[in-house]
Amino acid sequence: MKKYYFLFFFIIIAFFTTQNGVAQNNADANLINKNIEGLSIYPNPVSSGKTFINISSRFNLNKKVEFYNVLGKLIFSINLSDKELNISNLSKGVYILKITENNITETRKLVIK
Repeated sequence: MKKYYFLFFFIIIAFFTTQNGVAQNNADANLINKNIEGLSIYPNPVSSGKTFINISSRFNLNKKVEFYNVLGKLIFSINLSDKELNISNLSKGVYILKITENNITETRKLVIK
């Protein structure tokens, strides 16, 4: 009779241990961040004389680029179909770029000197 209690106890412990492990694996899978492959912004920092920056990625799909100031206020937004982006209307400072390509979003910092 004692053997059955031990076996039952062992099965219950194994069941709960397995359930916790599966739940943790699913949570970890949801936290994996997706990045835009090969995203690069250059030149960065930008000299004040430059009027264009290049934003490229591995697949070079259409991108939505949003410019924010350091306080989080949206300065302007543009849909970019090629690599060059005109920044002549931006003054010296630090900007946060929110770039969205193929439903994947990344943020980068841009410095204009």
